[in-house]
Amino acid sequence: MTKFSMMTHQSSIIGSRTRVEDSCESGLCPICITDCPVFCEVSKSALRGREVLYPLREHFGNSTAGTPKDFGLSYSDFQIQFEARGVQGIEPDEDRAIFPNVDLTTYWGNILQKYPIVIAGLGSTYVAKNNWEGLAMGAALAGVSITVGENVVGMDPFAKFANHAVYPKVIDTEDMKFRVKTFREFWDGTHGDIIVQKNVEDTRLGVFDYVSSKLEVNALELKFGQGAKAIGGEVRLESLKKAQLLQKRGYLVFPDPSAPDVIEQWKEGLIPDFERHSRVMLASTNEILEEIDQIRSKGVKNIFIKTGAYRPAATAWIIRLGVEGKVDGMTFDGAGGGTGMSPVGMMNEGSIPTVYLEALLVGCLDMIKQKNPNIILPTIAIAGGIANETQIFKALAMGVPYITCVAMARAPITAAMKGKYVGDVIKKNEATHALLRNLGFPKEKDPSTLTLNEAFVEYDNLLRAYNREIPTSAIGVYTYFTSKLGIGLKHLLAGVRKFNLDLITRDDIAYISQRAEDVCSTWKLGIKSQESIDFELVKKEIYSGNYE
Repeated sequence: MTKFSMMTHQSSIIGSRTRVEDSCESGLCPICITDCPVFCEVSKSALRGREVLYPLREHFGNSTAGTPKDFGLSYSDFQIQFEARGVQGIEPDEDRAIFPNVDLTTYWGNILQKYPIVIAGLGSTYVAKNNWEGLAMGAALAGVSITVGENVVGMDPFAKFANHAVYPKVIDTEDMKFRVKTFREFWDGTHGDIIVQKNVEDTRLGVFDYVSSKLEVNALELKFGQGAKAIGGEVRLESLKKAQLLQKRGYLVFPDPSAPDVIEQWKEGLIPDFERHSRVMLASTNEILEEIDQIRSKGVKNIFIKTGAYRPAATAWIIRLGVEGKVDGMTFDGAGGGTGMSPVGMMNEGSIPTVYLEALLVGCLDMIKQKNPNIILPTIAIAGGIANETQIFKALAMGVPYITCVAMARAPITAAMKGKYVGDVIKKNEATHALLRNLGFPKEKDPSTLTLNEAFVEYDNLLRAYNREIPTSAIGVYTYFTSKLGIGLKHLLAGVRKFNLDLITRDDIAYISQRAEDVCSTWKLGIKSQESIDFELVKKEIYSGNYE
């Protein structure tokens, strides 16, 4: 059975499968029968139509989604090259050159960070809103940045607007104030920051002016897109009233919530929910550069750009915009996963996969540096399915000297959701033997005795440091960032004998597949194969030996 048919005969994302295993390339059974008891993608589409374009609607708001597709190249196609001689970045003392002393601080734009991680734009999707407290507090506790994504102001039912000649302008909003306040509750004022993103609708509603003047937000991000899809942000609306409100605020809402027949169908329970869509940016090069200058003239300390994985020429154009506009940082998001409601076909079959995108990005920045060695380039973050410390290390090594951070969304959301869930289970005294086994406790332990301090390895440290209750969702994010990713990264850097991130080079990884070789060669990245790296040094070591 081919890889393609293996992927198409069953889809857990949309909840479809075929009656038999040997499905065709189309995802249909070789013989399709009238009284088939199961729903393939086509048969489910015959009943539910556009719903089948998206991940299972019944999980919207409580889930994230990502493609299961094998893109043929990933960070696992590279191996980290450990060293046995000397150290860099610390004195050569065996009592000092230990992994806890690795320095992971870096910069995202002009923002000092304790770890090379940024939580990417988490906007108006319910899964982001429902988990914001844990994500924002966890980021602040860890000393990293978090981005408020698109449409937060427009989706806030309590937002207030002033009349304007063209579009209403926001003058107050509960949700945005909550998001900023939540981060700052545990922010030390130095490490990490809160960044606010905008799209077309946010521009029309005056979001940047509001957050910079009223909420003292000093880091703003222009959104061009995301790796999950090439169209604007989408969410589901379970309320007719909210659908009508957002339509009045200028959003695209389907079906039309103001149409009499749609209202009647809604009242009869025939319409389960509405779709709210955002527009895509169509600004020209000069318009974008002028807008960047206008934002900077207002004293904003950090200007960022977030973009999806568009075709190579379009990606190169966005790189050029960021460099010419002298922005402070740019995030490039590879295929293919999202935090809410992205069309499954787009996640599976569109956008540039992350490693391919990073190679393109680094190759373009190398070209710019070759043209002008003295140019100051924005700091860069790469995103798209990154979830563990080895991926982070390889992404940073491949992107030297441009990539200073990785951007993550789905993984920290998972950490927040699981932290909240386990915390609630323990508080309700509903822990099970299965939970205890997953947490590594002996089978003899009584589940009813499980405490937060036992379940969360960083609980006691945080309690001692802050002497107050912290939501378990935030403890989950903090623990994931600091205890898992942070210590894991320190292990890897100590393994290459480099004790700060600035010392990593592209020679710290080597490729081990033909596809990786093709990509590295195309973009002239200077990364070598496992069999060729250090080849001349190997000969020098061997030939210089005294074997008498």
